[in-house]
Amino acid sequence: MGRQRKHRPKGTPYITPEGERRMRKELDHLWTVERPKVCQGVAEAAAEGDRSENAEYIYGKKKLREIDRKVRYLSKRLDELTVVTGAGERKSDKIYFGAWIKVEDEEGQERTFRIVGPDETDLHEHGISIDSPVAKALMRKEVDDEVIVRRPRGDIVYTILEVAYEAFEDGS
Repeated sequence: MGRQRKHRPKGTPYITPEGERRMRKELDHLWTVERPKVCQGVAEAAAEGDRSENAEYIYGKKKLREIDRKVRYLSKRLDELTVVTGAGERKSDKIYFGAWIKVEDEEGQERTFRIVGPDETDLHEHGISIDSPVAKALMRKEVDDEVIVRRPRGDIVYTILEVAYEAFEDGS
């Protein structure tokens, strides 16, 4: 009956400045807001007496362990990450970390991606990890290049339409 743990993202230890800010904000919120609130609840539940049958106390202690685990994880992970700055200053048509890319597949469907670190793929609606097959295929390519992405359900060919280091005008 082992505990289920979330595994930390492995791979390239890069993160965008936005991703780092989000992680630091989460860490600060956990440490300065959530943890003190849960500690207060545990102290109040403990004052009620018998702790062995006190559901609020037991739940509070469990919640406190979860918060502490997340605080340790975020602190350690932030120490391991390298913040990649200056992406917005690039004037290159080549694709590197932090790039926004518009591609078109063989059926004429356009898609937009932003290459980000594995810790922040959920931060951006179009974010893909730098370690993903799509990002690996796109790296160092430029506008008008055709890229073959090998996928389990079959290869797909993308034509690179646009590369930018700021979000596109249409909001993607």
